[in-house]
Amino acid sequence: MRKKVILMTGAAGEIGHSLIQRLSDEGRAEIVTLDLKPLDPEIARRVRHPIAGSILDRALLETILAEYAVETVFHLAAQLSTRAEFSPVAAHEVNVNGTLNLLEFAQAQGRGQGRSVTFLYPSSIAVYGFASLEEKHAAGRVREYQYTEPITMYGCNKLYCEQLGRYYSRHYRQLDVETGRSWVDFRSIRFPGLISAFTVPSGGTSDYAPEMIHHAARNVPYDCFVRPDTRIPFMAMPDAVDALLALAAADRSRLTQTVYNIAAFNPSAEEIQQMVLASFPDARIGYRPDLKRQAIVDSWPEAVDDSKARADWGFSPRYGLESAFADYLIPNIRERYRR
Repeated sequence: MRKKVILMTGAAGEIGHSLIQRLSDEGRAEIVTLDLKPLDPEIARRVRHPIAGSILDRALLETILAEYAVETVFHLAAQLSTRAEFSPVAAHEVNVNGTLNLLEFAQAQGRGQGRSVTFLYPSSIAVYGFASLEEKHAAGRVREYQYTEPITMYGCNKLYCEQLGRYYSRHYRQLDVETGRSWVDFRSIRFPGLISAFTVPSGGTSDYAPEMIHHAARNVPYDCFVRPDTRIPFMAMPDAVDALLALAAADRSRLTQTVYNIAAFNPSAEEIQQMVLASFPDARIGYRPDLKRQAIVDSWPEAVDDSKARADWGFSPRYGLESAFADYLIPNIRERYRR
C-alpha cells in the first residue's frame, strides 16, 4: 500500500513554512515536499520526505506518483511578480507548465486511487488590472469576475492557471468517452499581499509592507518603492494559512465557484508606515517610488469583495490591521531580531 500523504510544492517559501507548521502541529497526514531550495532544518524535521527538485521534472513526479498516494496537493511553487518581469519566459515555464504538470499528476493520482485529489492553488490579486488610477478608485470592492486584465506576466500566469484548474476540475477531456472523467478537485484563493513575521520578504511587488517592518526591527533605513497613498489589500500570514486549510476542508457541494477572493485590511503605505513608527519610533522610513513597480501596484484593486468565500466556506480573518500589528507582527518580529 502506498503511504497516504499531502504533497506541497514550493514548501521553502513564506506560505509553505507556516502551512507545514500548522499541519504538523495539528497532526494532519504526513507531508511530502518538493522544492528547489532546501527546507530550514526546523521545518524539515516536520516533513516525512523533503524532496529537492523541480515541478518541471516529470520523471520526478512519476517517482512520487509511484511511491505515495497523494490525497491533497498544495501547489505553492511559483516565480513571483518582480522576478517574472525580468524573465517572463522562465516565469511562464515555472508558473504555467509547472502547474500543468501538477494538474496532470493530480489527475493520475485520483484515477489510480479512485477518488478525487483536492488541489489547492494560491492565486493573486495580480490577476486584476486597471487602466488608470481613476478607474481603480471608482471600482470599489472588486468581484472575482471583474477587471481581470493583468499587466504582469505573473498575473497572466495566475489567471490562466485558474482557468486550467477549472478545466481539469469540470471539463477534463470532455469528448473522450472512456477516459474523460476528472479526478481533480481544484480550489483556488486569490491572495492579497501577505505579511509574515517569520520569513523575510522575497521580492514580491506587495512586499513594501513587510519590508518596512523588518527593516525597522533591524534598525536599517528603508525607502519604500511606492507612493504614500498607495492602497491594496493585505493579510497576516496566519489568516492565509487558515484560509487554505478551511477551503481544503470545505464540503465540495457548498462551493459555488473554483476561485475565491479573500482579504483582511487595506491600508495605504503611509498608514502602514505610521503603524511601524508607533512600535519603532526611531525607524527611518522614506519614499522613493519606483515608477515601474508603482505602475504594477496601481493596476491592482484597492479592495476586493470576498463575500463568496465568507458564504461558501466560512472565511473570517482573525486579524484586522491593528491586531495584526499588536498581536502577531510586532512581538514576533521583535523576538526574531532580538536573538
